[in-house]
Amino acid sequence: MSQATFVHRQALYLRPDPARVIVRPFKPATEPRDLNPTDKTRANHIVERVLALDPKAAASQLKDVLDNFQGRHRNLLETFELRADEMEEALAAHGNFSETQRQLVGAYFLNEYSFEASALFNPSIVPHPDQSGTATGSLRFILSLRAVGEGHVSSLTFRAGTVAADGGIAIDPTVRLASSPRIGYTIPGPIGDEVGVVFEPDQDISERVIFPVTDSQSHGIEDARFVEFTDGGRTTYYATYTAYRGTAIRSELIETGDFLSFRMSPLHGAAARNKGMSLFPRRIDGKYAMIARQDNENLYLIYSNDLYRWEGGQAILKPQFPWEFVQIGNCGSPIELDDGWLLFTHGVGPVRKYSIGAALLDKRDPSRVLARSSEPLLRPEPSEREGYVPNVVYTCGAMRHHDQIILPYAVSDTFSNFATIKISALMRAMRA
Repeated sequence: MSQATFVHRQALYLRPDPARVIVRPFKPATEPRDLNPTDKTRANHIVERVLALDPKAAASQLKDVLDNFQGRHRNLLETFELRADEMEEALAAHGNFSETQRQLVGAYFLNEYSFEASALFNPSIVPHPDQSGTATGSLRFILSLRAVGEGHVSSLTFRAGTVAADGGIAIDPTVRLASSPRIGYTIPGPIGDEVGVVFEPDQDISERVIFPVTDSQSHGIEDARFVEFTDGGRTTYYATYTAYRGTAIRSELIETGDFLSFRMSPLHGAAARNKGMSLFPRRIDGKYAMIARQDNENLYLIYSNDLYRWEGGQAILKPQFPWEFVQIGNCGSPIELDDGWLLFTHGVGPVRKYSIGAALLDKRDPSRVLARSSEPLLRPEPSEREGYVPNVVYTCGAMRHHDQIILPYAVSDTFSNFATIKISALMRAMRA
């Protein structure tokens, strides 16, 4: 079977670009984490070799580094200084450093990381917080994407674009540079740290990359499901994501009002131990609400008075049709329509083939399922079956624009594309 005839694939392929790099701290393989200044570690040996250079040789080496890397990153000398600051305790054992020596030492303990060399996938989409200058009937949006580089480490990156009045989609050009944010604060907690990160206003949205910064995220920030959340006239952009530390996962929450400063917090409670949580775009009967998959098979509705603690839940959707017999999960936050809450789902079928479907939930009582798609809306076409994980189409969130749904989706965990869906046709295709 092919996809539903009213789902229109676009040709806006967002593919991974290995030329886009950020700089990350480099630690020699046998290095203790704290760079203990009393031990003759590899780090000490590197620092001693730098200090042994005469001033002219050190200045020449620093110039060579700048000439080689200057066009690839912002503010390299400042970055070298910041890295030296992080190693202050280790450097103190070696006496005084000249400015050139500090900068050169900082350069030796950094490396480039091609953050999207392997994949650019699992997108979600929300309206842009700044709609100034947008043509009548059009809508600016921000797209979040999961980027994967060496070692299968996932980070969060962004694009911006516009949906025209007629539903045409355009993606803004991607800038050449990429940058990690400055860590504004870290607050230790009983189950993990809360972290605030900040980008500079002059950094283009496509330049901003949120790389793992805590132990719980050390192997990846995965599958952010962004939603434009309104509460008392205030708009906040929230996203649940999976924090992966290499041996364990948990759900965490990121929040922002401007996509410049972000707060990342762990979620508490038994219902937050699995992945795939999606927040409703507003409170329901005064409570926060989530769709989640707590048992790796079914979809649950969860309520909470506390945005950061989630317990219990009620199973509302279970595998019913052959294309979802293995498991179902959500594909982003529910979208509010006149007819109810539109929830996109993914189903896993034979040979672990992932397809995208939909369900309609009652607006006042989302535990009531009014209708669902008996066949997939989107499934891997022959041209979309090959990739890092074959036979997968997947999304982390869609957006309504007038009478259409704008659905960004990933192809075989490798690259991303868009589809558009007429809401009226989708409503007719679902059955009670």
